Amino acid sequence: MSGTREAIAAARRLVVKVGSSALTTAGSGLDVARLDALVDAIAERVARETQIVLVSSGAIGAGLAPLSLGKRPRDLATQQAAASVGQLALAHAYAESFGRYSLTVGQVLLTSDDVVRRSHYRNAQRTFSRLLALGAVPVVNENDTVATEEIRFGDNDRLAALVAHLIGADALLLLSDVDGLYDGDPRSGATRKLTEVLSESDVDGISVGMSSSGLGTGGMVSKLAAARTAAGAGIPVLLAAASEASAALTSASPGTAFAPADTRLSARRFWLGYAADTTGKLRLDDGAVTAVVRRRRSLLAAGITGIDGEFQAGDVVDLVDAKDRPVARGVVAFDATELPDLIGRSTPELPEEQRREVVHADDLVPLRR
Repeated sequence: MSGTREAIAAARRLVVKVGSSALTTAGSGLDVARLDALVDAIAERVARETQIVLVSSGAIGAGLAPLSLGKRPRDLATQQAAASVGQLALAHAYAESFGRYSLTVGQVLLTSDDVVRRSHYRNAQRTFSRLLALGAVPVVNENDTVATEEIRFGDNDRLAALVAHLIGADALLLLSDVDGLYDGDPRSGATRKLTEVLSESDVDGISVGMSSSGLGTGGMVSKLAAARTAAGAGIPVLLAAASEASAALTSASPGTAFAPADTRLSARRFWLGYAADTTGKLRLDDGAVTAVVRRRRSLLAAGITGIDGEFQAGDVVDLVDAKDRPVARGVVAFDATELPDLIGRSTPELPEEQRREVVHADDLVPLRR
């Protein structure tokens, strides 16, 4: 067994994410038998004194049948209505199922605001910490009933990666209707499953297929992005089929394992890189990109070629290269109205009161492509 799988099997605090397709069907809604099988596997791991946070999709899927909807709605208002009905059914089903093991469930509904805003981020940390200390199993979902297009996570895979870092998890387990990461669409038949992903180069150029259930929003694209996010932040990840949840939770033997980066990002740097909302862009020349990404230096006005957006000093902005690709994120030290007169000028050329870094190295996080 690889070191990554050993770390996942031995994790004392674990985030488990399960997708809609593993819990619901379009015709009959929530599949209680599948849900019970998942809970059986989780309860077995909890009995080994592992703290588990469950990120569960399925609220919209669980609301389809009661509202006589034949398929997942496309419009936001109907999605919210289905989530309103389905979230109650999902929470009740989890409470009943975990109750078989005398385990208490705590429901946590989040919007992206709860991790984008630093004050909300800390509040969420405290809530999870207290629930786990009290022996409860937090069950997390995006708050689909009130989330708008502007504040949605978009999929629970990303949410799970954010929660894993937020609670200081030792590992992240992503469960879906696919048994691992393939080097192409597994439905084509001419693909190979990757059992270990040791670095970014192992997944460069991979074209992944989407889930075919029609119930979820993520597909393999979002699962790969979530796995890379968590692994890049220092958290080992296992991607496996929900039908293999028991083996995944006990031995971490199935699926695809993603090795973590050597160092774990601090909460602040993770928030900057993956959770914070950005309000603008700074365009960098090639020299500034090298300084910021490879040499981990502060961004100076001389390396900026242009700006986009309306932002104020203290906001988080994207740093992009000449091809408009984000290469880093950071906290900008100037208002958008101040920068046009400064960009491209060396520090000695600037007024004395403006001779400071545009983005300080301590407030800057290079992004993994």
